[in-house]
This record gives sequence, structure tokens and C-alpha cells, in this order.
Amino acid sequence: MKWVSGVLSVGTFAVLYFFERRRPLRPQLEQKEIQTTRNVAIAAAAGLALNLFEKPVAEKFTRFVEEKHFGLLKIFHLPKFLEITLAVILLDYTLYIWHVLTHKLPFLWRFHQIHHTDLDLTASTAIRFHFGEITISVLFRAGQILLIGVSPNALQIWQSLLFLSILFHHSNVRLPKKLEEKIQKIIVTPRLHGIHHSIEENEMNSNWSSGLTVWDLLHGTFRNDVSQNEITIGVREFEIVEKVELQKMLIEPFTTQKQF
Repeated sequence: MKWVSGVLSVGTFAVLYFFERRRPLRPQLEQKEIQTTRNVAIAAAAGLALNLFEKPVAEKFTRFVEEKHFGLLKIFHLPKFLEITLAVILLDYTLYIWHVLTHKLPFLWRFHQIHHTDLDLTASTAIRFHFGEITISVLFRAGQILLIGVSPNALQIWQSLLFLSILFHHSNVRLPKKLEEKIQKIIVTPRLHGIHHSIEENEMNSNWSSGLTVWDLLHGTFRNDVSQNEITIGVREFEIVEKVELQKMLIEPFTTQKQF
């Protein structure tokens, strides 16, 4: 299962990278190779944190859930397929809540803003998360697993689907508008997430979903009324290339005192 997920992820990234050059949704401001290299470097640090902290905790707690039949879904003794499906849906919803918290709580925003400071929104932005945010999120992930009652298989399926989803909706690929309007009724699309990455606060505070758009629809945070031509990607305090250099991005959360 893991190797299949890996092949799908790499293949999806390669396809999106190709079409970002052929059919870009927004003009690329930075040289693509430089932007991608920086994002991969930031992601490497995040990946280290993921393997050191989140992975061991997630494995321990999902085993505990399975062995002790702990958590909400375990109470009902559901068929395995239904249990996994509901676990994936509830993980997606609770991630919506976490995403909102990373914007609304100043301490979390100091780390999450590194994801938003990218001057271009592309598939590589999907992996541009500060290692500090990944480390802090371990506590929330443990809470998700224990509260919902997430089995090892359910977590792995959700993580695989989530990664493919974020690669897709962070990509700078121009889909036929009518097609995208149909797709966005179910899942997050590049145009929707482009609005969320806007420099304008009232636009950024929308489209929080990472998988299913139903959460934004339910909470009244769904927006598809902003043209991509009107969007400036990024964070207002980091509008020039010199401010988003690799070293500055890695140390920024530990030096800034600004609040969102």
C-alpha cells in the first residue's frame, strides 16, 4: 500500500508540474526551478519532523485504538469498510478545524504563514510546511485518532488521499472552468484554493477545506467569486523575493512578533 501511495504521489506531482508549464492558471512570478527547490528544501525539514515525531505517535495511537476498540467509531462496531469511510470523512472535517486554528491563533499562524508566504501557488507549495508546524500538529493528530477511533488502515488511506488532494488544489493548472465548477461542488480545486492563498485577509479567510468542500459550504466559508486575475498570492509582510529566501523562512517563526 505504501509503495502504491508513493508512486501515485510522485506521478501526480510530475503530471501537475508538466501542466503548470503548459496550462498555468496564474502567471509565475518566480523562476519555477528556484521556487520548487526552495519548497522541497522546506519540505525536507518538515519530512524529518514528520518521521521523528508524528509517525511514531500516530502508529502508537492507531494501534491502541485498534487493540482497545477506543474512540467514537469503535463504539458502534461498524463494518470495516463503513468504519474506514467515516474515519476518513471525520479526519477531513477535523483537519478543516485545525486549518482554521492555524490562521486564527497567533502562535500557530507564526508557523503556518510560511506555507502562505510562497509568492506563487504551485504543486510544490503543497509540501511547503514549516517543521515547527508539523511538530506542533502532532498533538492535534493524536487527538483526532483517539477521539474518532482511527485504525492504522484508515489513517493511511486518509493520508494518501489527502496528499493527492493538496497536490491537486495547490497546483497552478488551468482546468476548463465549467469542469472545475462541477468538481468544486465535491472537492477543493486550484481556483478555490487560489482564493484562500490571496494576500487579502477577507479572501484568505475562506475555502479552508483540504479535501471535501462540504465543510466550507456548511460553515459559510465557501467562495468562488474571485477571479484568479485579481488575486495576489502571498502574505502582505513578505511580498518580495528577498523576504522569502530559504534561511529566512526556516527561522522566521522564531523571530517574528507579528500577529495575524
